Parts: sequence; structure tokens; C-alpha cells
Amino acid sequence: PKKSHANAVRQICRYLIGTKDKGLILTPNHKSFECYADAGFSGDWVKELAPYDISTARSRSGYVLTYAGCAISWFSKLQTEIALSTCEAEYISLSTALKEVIYLMDFIQELHDFGIPIINEPATVKNKGFKKPKVFCEAFEDNSAALEMALVPKMRPRTRHINLRYHHFRLHVRDGKIK
Repeated sequence: PKKSHANAVRQICRYLIGTKDKGLILTPNHKSFECYADAGFSGDWVKELAPYDISTARSRSGYVLTYAGCAISWFSKLQTEIALSTCEAEYISLSTALKEVIYLMDFIQELHDFGIPIINEPATVKNKGFKKPKVFCEAFEDNSAALEMALVPKMRPRTRHINLRYHHFRLHVRDGKIK
């Protein structure tokens, strides 16, 4: 460590002392999951580097996942394959986000099935101390074509190549677990 490092630590300590009464106040509501997904279609495209670096053609996916109104997971990275349209980039982003949502929804449901309450509910004799929740997710996507692909389970000629890898969440949409 150098003197500059010690100065940085002192400045951090002064900041923490001066802001000890500040902070984020999270007030969880009793809703379930919310997922906000988005993608930038080929946002890193650089014409000069394109012949040498294939990653310039990749789109960037991102999402924020909240539970009971509090952010619990977020993600931003380049997609693993090259999307051929804005719709496909958005759909891949939505599918990637919902993979984690479905895993977490199943996990929360399993905790409740084993008798471990996650959200405090009023205890009654009938529910033996906690109320069994309906675990669901509300997903938000800003691309109408991607929403149409997610909601209407039909094959389209221009998007059939993404069938196997990205349509995994349609069953959950049909059952009403994801809206």
C-alpha cells in the first residue's frame, strides 16, 4: 500500500461517517416477482473492428428482477449468439431473464411447500402459521413483436430457428404463473 491508498481509505471513512444516517429504505410489498428485460440490438457495432472482432455484432441483454418490490438480481452482458433482428434480441433477453425467474419461483414455492414462510402473513388455525402464496411473475418487455412471440404460441418462418432454446417459458405463461 502507498500513501495514496491510505488517503483513499481516509476519504471513504469520512464519507461513511458523514452519511451514517442516510440509506435506502426498502418497503417490501406482498406481490411476487417482477422482471424488467431489455436488449440493445447490435449496440457494440464498430465498422472498423467488425472484420476482426465478431463480438461487435452481438446484442447486449439486461434485466432487473425484483421480489416483493426489492431488487434481488440484475444482469447485463453480451448475448451468446448473434441476433438477426431487434425482435430476436429482445426475445433472447426476455428468455434469459425468465430462466432465472422460473428457477427462483420454483425455489420460493418449494420453501413454502416445506413449511418455511418467506412473506409474513397473518396466522390462522387453517394455514398453521402462514398462508400458502401464489408464486407468480409479471414480466415487462418494450418490444411488441417479442411480446407477441411470447404470448401467442405459433411458429413463424422468420423465428423458427429460436424455437428450442428460447420458448421454454411459454408453458408458465399459459398456466398464468408469468404474466
